Amino acid sequence: MAEEPLTHKQALAAVIRALGGTWDTERAVLALRVAGYEPTSDQAAGKEARRNLRELAEEGLITRPDPGQAVHRPA
Repeated sequence: MAEEPLTHKQALAAVIRALGGTWDTERAVLALRVAGYEPTSDQAAGKEARRNLRELAEEGLITRPDPGQAVHRPA
C-alpha cells in the first residue's frame, strides 16, 4: 500500500523541525518547492507559504518573537 503524500503544511513542518532557524515567506516558499509544490505564480507561492506559517504558529510549532515582523522561529 502506498503512503499518502505529505500536505504542504506537513512538509513545511518537517523541514522546520529538521533545519530550525528563522523562517520567513521566502524560506518557506523555497522549502515548499523542494518538497514538490509547484505554484502557478510567485504570488500563489507566497500566499501558500504564509498560510502554512500562520497555521503552524497557531498549532504552536513556531512562534513570531516580534509581532511587527513576519519572521518565525521554532517554539
